[in-house]
Amino acid sequence: MSLAMGAAYFDNNATTPLDRRVLEAMLPWLEGRHGNSSSVHRFGQAASEAVEAARERVAALLGASPAEIVFCGSGTEANNAVVFSCGRSGGPSGHLVVSTLEHPSVLAAAARLEGEGLAVSRVAPGLDGRVDAERLLAAVRADTRLVSLMLASNELGTLQPVREVAAGCRARGVPVLCDAVQAVGKVPVDVGELGVDYLTLGGHKFHGPLGAAALWTRGGAHLDPLLVGGGHERRRRASTVNVPAVVGLGVAAELAVRELEERERRLAALRDRFERRLEAIEGVVIHCASAERLPTTSHLAIEGVQGETLMIRLDLAGFAVSTGSACSSGVVEPSSSLLTMGMSEAEALSSLRVSFGLFNTVDEVDALADALERQVAELRGAPAAATSDV
Repeated sequence: MSLAMGAAYFDNNATTPLDRRVLEAMLPWLEGRHGNSSSVHRFGQAASEAVEAARERVAALLGASPAEIVFCGSGTEANNAVVFSCGRSGGPSGHLVVSTLEHPSVLAAAARLEGEGLAVSRVAPGLDGRVDAERLLAAVRADTRLVSLMLASNELGTLQPVREVAAGCRARGVPVLCDAVQAVGKVPVDVGELGVDYLTLGGHKFHGPLGAAALWTRGGAHLDPLLVGGGHERRRRASTVNVPAVVGLGVAAELAVRELEERERRLAALRDRFERRLEAIEGVVIHCASAERLPTTSHLAIEGVQGETLMIRLDLAGFAVSTGSACSSGVVEPSSSLLTMGMSEAEALSSLRVSFGLFNTVDEVDALADALERQVAELRGAPAAATSDV
């Protein structure tokens, strides 16, 4: 699926286009059907039934019980809820362990708790983009209140040893948060197999709607609500449920259950085709290519070419990708998570992330590879090789 003005979208790790089938399920709740799912009249009961059907679908995607699913407004909210609940339990002292790959919603929450007096241990991945399970477990202390390790890196796409970490933490009596926002709907995710205590997901990462996310909590796991002021979601998250978005999340989950194997195969084929095409460009490095990765993600660096410049040129040429840098106050800075894994500043600044979705085509992939080769040649001041028309 292309964006407006003929642009091809390759930033699916940031957000994915809404599946038409999801939209069709949401439309009745946007156009005519309405009701607060907490109300007892027929309108409210119809909304409640729709929400509970969605809860069952999300639970099925995770191999979980519907009662363990808490609907939230975003993955950020869900992650914040767990970090603050666990971090603030038991008084002002305590300890957290987080990987440096974590989403800012985990890292910033941990930093805030650190300012309140908690100790925080941060464990970096190696150059393969994976956190070593033994190193992370070695950081656990007697007063550790939570360990957080994401399932898939949103930048690199690398899958993390969550199962091993969870087993080690369970033996120590320490709860584990798994941010699976980037993984759910793309690879199999089963909470029983992972052995974690909390897991978060976001619908817009697998062709569901923005504004619909879920937090899975193992039965009996502690959770103080982040949002208070109502008894919604079994008193675990106050706020009127966004019925259209939750309905959409449920349908996206159902489609993912049904289509996951085919999605993995097709997305991996697109990624691998793109990476083979990159062999024509001198000085290209595919990061973490030998590690277990999401089928959606290709993270690369091109020697002597700044990623930000290349991203802008590709955007002007009709291709949306992202970089390994962030712009703050007008200054381009390398991604901190790339630096913590041992990547040089120059390589981090040269990095691009290309992420594939269900609606990308082989023709779009080939056109992107052609455009990338052409833009790199122009930036290096050399003539580009003959390529097919975009």
